[in-house]
Amino acid sequence: HIEDYNFRHLFDGYATLVKLHFEDGRLIAGHRQIESEAYKAAKKNKKICFREFSEVPKHENFMAYVGDLSKLLSGSSLTDNANTGVVKLGDGRVVCLTETQKGSLVIDPNSLETLGRFEYSDSLGGLIHSAHPIVTDAEFLTLLPDLLKPGYLVVRMEPGTNERKVIGRVNCSCGPAPGWVHSFPVTQHYVVVPEMPLRYCAQNLLRAEPTPLYKFQWHPQSKAFLHVMCKASGKVVTSVEVPLFVTFHFINAYEEEDEDGRVTSIIADCCEHHADTSILDQLRLKNLRFFKGEDVLPDAR
Repeated sequence: HIEDYNFRHLFDGYATLVKLHFEDGRLIAGHRQIESEAYKAAKKNKKICFREFSEVPKHENFMAYVGDLSKLLSGSSLTDNANTGVVKLGDGRVVCLTETQKGSLVIDPNSLETLGRFEYSDSLGGLIHSAHPIVTDAEFLTLLPDLLKPGYLVVRMEPGTNERKVIGRVNCSCGPAPGWVHSFPVTQHYVVVPEMPLRYCAQNLLRAEPTPLYKFQWHPQSKAFLHVMCKASGKVVTSVEVPLFVTFHFINAYEEEDEDGRVTSIIADCCEHHADTSILDQLRLKNLRFFKGEDVLPDAR
C-alpha cells in the first residue's frame, strides 16, 4: 500500500527481494525493496506515479490526463516495477524483470542493492516483452510482441552483451492484436510461440479505470494457436490451431523422437485455466485476502 491507499491486484505491488543463504549449517535471510523509479516516485510523492498492471495515476485535470497519454505512447509513463521474476544471466549478472522492457533492473545478489536499469543496446524497440524469458548459461531467449503489426519477434541475447538479435518473426494468425505472452516454452531445437485469444488491447490500456480483463480483451472468434520456430534457421516450421486456452506459465517442454532420431512431436506443459479469463480478476487482493474456507479461484488443469 501507499499511505492509506491499498493496491488492487496481485500484480501491482512494488517488488521486494528475499535472499536465503546457507552457510556452515546456518540459514541467513535478508530482504530489500527493489528501488525502481516507480517505487522511488511513489515513496517521494506518497501516491502512484506510473501505470501499473491495474493502477493508473490519478490526474488533477484533463490536461494532465492528456499529458499522461502522450507519455504512454512513448512508454515513459509505464512502470519499471520489476515484480515478476529474477534471472541470472550466463555472465553472472542478476536481472529482475517485469513485462515492460524498461522494468529490467540489475541487482547485486549479495547486498540486494538495485544497481540500475539493464539497458538493451540494440535498436529493436518496443515497450513490452515476455515476463519470463528462457535463460541458460549460453543464451537469453524472449519474445517481443508487436502491437502495431500483430506478431512476435523471437530474440536471443548472448552472455556478456546487452544486444538482442532476432532469430525470426511469427505473424499472428488472427485477431486485432497479439495474444498475451507472459511465458513461453522452448525445447532443444525449437521455440514455441503461444497465441492466446486473450489479446493486448490498446483501448483498455488507455482507460483511466481498469476493466475486468485489465490491459487485455478476450477474442474467442480469433481462435488460439501454437507456432513452432526452428532456433537455428528462424523459420516457422508449423502453426497449429489448438483449443482456446488461458495460461500464465508454461512449465516444461521437450521433443519426442523416432528410432532414427527425427523429431516427431513437441510436448509443452502448462497450467491452463479452462479458457476462463476470470482468473485475472480473481487475483485482486481483496479476493485473495477474503478467505471463506473455499477455493474461489477458477480450476486449472
